[in-house]
Amino acid sequence: MFEGDAENAITFYTSLFDDSEIVSITKSGPDGPGGPDAEGTVQRALFTLNGQQYMAIDSFGHEFTFTPAISLFVQCDSEEELDMLYEKLMEGGEAAMPIGDYGFSKKYAWVQDRFGVSWQLNYGELTN
Repeated sequence: MFEGDAENAITFYTSLFDDSEIVSITKSGPDGPGGPDAEGTVQRALFTLNGQQYMAIDSFGHEFTFTPAISLFVQCDSEEELDMLYEKLMEGGEAAMPIGDYGFSKKYAWVQDRFGVSWQLNYGELTN
């Protein structure tokens, strides 16, 4: 649930991953949820990232947003993929854990992107 920038977020996310697309977007009209101020925002969008389907909406008037309590975990196929995703997701975002060797993984990062969504990026085998 985004606060007015769902379309920008999903356009950005689908540009980062192979086998990704915006499947459908339904936008609010002047008489829809949120009234005239919400016209043109995403009422419901379906999109895929690396073949996995997600849904996004824009919602207004809530006192909450994304938290790092929920994150998307991406198992990268190469160090280069992890580096690219980290760089792109860090544009306007912040690192909870910068790229590093944290013992449980040789190359791992945790990022909250500019839209507030948390991403855990990993390359290699996770250890206990």
